[in-house]
Amino acid sequence: MEHHPAAARLTEAAAGAVQQHGTGNLLRVVLIVMVLGCVLTAWFLLRGYKRKDD
Repeated sequence: MEHHPAAARLTEAAAGAVQQHGTGNLLRVVLIVMVLGCVLTAWFLLRGYKRKDD
C-alpha cells in the first residue's frame, strides 16, 4: 500500500477533531458532506432529463 500524504493529513485532522470536540462535530460534518454529495449526484443524474432531444 502506498503512502499518501493527503490521506494522512485528513486522518490526522479527523482524529484531532474527535479529540478536541468529541464525535458530535465529526458526525455532523460527515452527515453534511453526505447530504451534499447526494444532492449533487441527484442533480448530475437528473439534469439530462430536462434536455429536449428533438
